[in-house]
Amino acid sequence: MAILSLHLLQISLVYINTLMIQQVLTDQAWWERMHPEDLRALTPLIYAHINPYRTFELDMQKRLPLIAA
Repeated sequence: MAILSLHLLQISLVYINTLMIQQVLTDQAWWERMHPEDLRALTPLIYAHINPYRTFELDMQKRLPLIAA
């Protein structure tokens, strides 16, 4: 059960990262700054913004500031 929970957490993290990257790239100013090398280096597997050793509050009543599809 623990491994399945961690797998679900990883999949969720990749999904949220993908949505955030897509949202940034919809801005024309960012899109123009990107070179082919930058686009090849994009990956949703980033995790530097995650701190697993700290408690954080989760507000289930508040949505992430992502644009609805």
